[in-house]
Amino acid sequence: MKPIINFFQYISCSIIIPTFISCNDGDNLIDYIDTRVGTDASETHTAGLFGRHTEEYGQTLPAVLEPNGMNFWTPQTQDTERKCISPYYYRDTLIQGFRNSHWIVGGCTQDYGSMTLSVLTDSLRCKPEDRAIAFYHESETATPSYYSVELPDERLKAEMTGRSRSAIFRFTYNKSGKGYLVVNPNSDEGEGHIEIDTINKVIYGYNPVHRIYQGWGESAGFSGHFVIQYNKDITEFGVYIGDSVKSGLISVSDQENIGLYIGFNVSQGEKVTFKAASSFTGKTGALANLNAEIPHWDFDRTRSELSEIWKKHLGKIKVSSDDVVSLRKFYGALYRSSFLPRTFNDVDGKYPVFSKCDTIATLDKGVTYYDDYSVWDTYRALHPLLNIISPSKAGQMMNSLVLKYEQGGWLPIFPCWNSYTSAMIGDHCISLLCDAYIKGIEGFDIKKAYEAMRHNAFEFPSRDEYIDGRGRRALESYLEYGYIPLEDSVPYAHHFCEQVSRTLEYAYDDYALSVIAKRIGMDDDAIILRNRSANYRNVIDPTIGYAQGRYQDGSFMKENNSFGFVKFITEGAPCHYTWYVPHDPYGLMGLMGGRDNYVSKLDSMFSERRYWHGNEPCHQIPFMYNYAGVPWKTVDAVRHIMDTEYLDKPGGLSGNDDAGQMSAWYIFASLGFYPVCPGSPYYILSAPTFRKAELNLENGNKFVLSAPNVSSANRYIQKVKLNGKEYTKNYISHDDIMNGGIIDFEMGNYPSMTWGVDINDCPPKLID
Repeated sequence: MKPIINFFQYISCSIIIPTFISCNDGDNLIDYIDTRVGTDASETHTAGLFGRHTEEYGQTLPAVLEPNGMNFWTPQTQDTERKCISPYYYRDTLIQGFRNSHWIVGGCTQDYGSMTLSVLTDSLRCKPEDRAIAFYHESETATPSYYSVELPDERLKAEMTGRSRSAIFRFTYNKSGKGYLVVNPNSDEGEGHIEIDTINKVIYGYNPVHRIYQGWGESAGFSGHFVIQYNKDITEFGVYIGDSVKSGLISVSDQENIGLYIGFNVSQGEKVTFKAASSFTGKTGALANLNAEIPHWDFDRTRSELSEIWKKHLGKIKVSSDDVVSLRKFYGALYRSSFLPRTFNDVDGKYPVFSKCDTIATLDKGVTYYDDYSVWDTYRALHPLLNIISPSKAGQMMNSLVLKYEQGGWLPIFPCWNSYTSAMIGDHCISLLCDAYIKGIEGFDIKKAYEAMRHNAFEFPSRDEYIDGRGRRALESYLEYGYIPLEDSVPYAHHFCEQVSRTLEYAYDDYALSVIAKRIGMDDDAIILRNRSANYRNVIDPTIGYAQGRYQDGSFMKENNSFGFVKFITEGAPCHYTWYVPHDPYGLMGLMGGRDNYVSKLDSMFSERRYWHGNEPCHQIPFMYNYAGVPWKTVDAVRHIMDTEYLDKPGGLSGNDDAGQMSAWYIFASLGFYPVCPGSPYYILSAPTFRKAELNLENGNKFVLSAPNVSSANRYIQKVKLNGKEYTKNYISHDDIMNGGIIDFEMGNYPSMTWGVDINDCPPKLID
């Protein structure tokens, strides 16, 4: 039997390299990863109607880091902490040094509290643009545990490895002469400080943190503190302010373009080593972090320690394929899914209190406090992925959200810079907490979490709290009308208006919260929230079957605007957000006039090039065919996106990776299942792309996805067995995975008209 239709055959092709490589216990999975993927302008085959604009770059980093560590140690080619400028771009030809970055990786935000160090030969050049050194990508080695680069003009080789809060650098001088270390706090506001203690051979500084998305640059109340240790005798030291170099001075503060330098003599072939660490609490914290993580001067020992951490992390998912490119894409995605949220506390448990950052709190032993949750992006796939492969860490991330509520009085909407923000829309910390709870994640107080979530869903902040980013935007309108009308411009938000998108996202959040309310016995709340979860119906115009702006009097806009950018939709068009009903696709199907219209509209998202993978509101759309009993169309859509939107090259991402969400999508898609509705226990099956994938779970179980004859042509599921028994459902549950076992797929080169097509094989209905 031939495929019914494949919208993607005429614009897509796959090149399979028959290298016959598979992962096994002896593989070093780090070797599959080039951390520079996503650092260049996109070369993907996106050909949709919606442009890239600021989404042109993946905004990722070639960083050395621990998974979800405090610092991302990265080469620097851009000297700024300004919004939307990453520290490193592949297009650049000059390297300015190495940064302890707190870049919210993959997004258009800002770096903060960082410092940069650089090593030079012979001539002292202090300003970043003056000390910039030519480098060549052919001489870079860029892995998660080790970065090196040759700097021929300086006759230097630079190497970098590290831990969560600390790093060690090794510079090999290929000529005798004078060497210099230059360090600067990266304060665009001219508020940094730096000093040297020549007796103890320590450089110390700090860089005050500033918030965006609320206040556009007001102080966050804390700083990024850093220390650098050296063990070599120096011949000179001083500070610089702009173009002025002042020899012998030990400190400089609160001026633009400041830094500090030391000079020393080197011989040919000599290796000079420096260590660095940071803290968000102070100098004492930074020194303690360094002494705890790298108490020695052995570069190779630290590299080995970090490599082992990554080997264990990457080994949580072992995949087998005949295509080395698919392995590189998969493990590269797992690397990029391992940045955020970040560790925020020192080794002794101290950290700045959320939103009151001039106060220091201390965690119980063994607890980690996390921050920088790009929630609007990552609730979709990144956090559901963590709930499977790192549930202990996920539980501590949820506990950190509860701490933020206890310390600040409101559950944050988009917590970054250890502060409230009004960035993006929705109330998706609710999704994070609910998804974790229903999937058995431990480590946080569900009663306190429910108190926090309920407060956001039912209470109105004071005017000052609201302006500061606390509480749901436009909650009053949402509760009064059952939708946010166009007359409400939604002031005091990073994004004004976007009323329809907000309505749809609040309806989903209300669904997720209703599930928890029912589970913990808050029955009255559960009923109210379940009713509110149907509010999505109020912004789908049944006459056109698409999302549409609506006025206070109940009338819809009359404009034909379904396929263009409009103010009432967030970063997209109504045709994108129409599918934002993850908790009730069957209800959406009814509003569209039934199954056939639903499928036809889904088809048009791809056949008419309306789908936009480079931004998150579309991410669940390819999987929504399963609800209509046509799972082979999910397979075609997902495979096309994997082949065209993800490449193994620096320009290999079609849009901002957004804290790893784009990459987490790829991980799920390549494994063959996806969490369309976090907060429910179900994953929608697409099809596996690997012959074998093993999930090595924290609970000691192993879940195996086996598809021995899968290939680009043999992409369609014919039959499935779950733990040896025939399985016809086109979805699986979280318990199916966490209980361990094996799911066997018989694949073929044509769609099956019997597997997963019956109404009883489609995902369960979640609301009445």
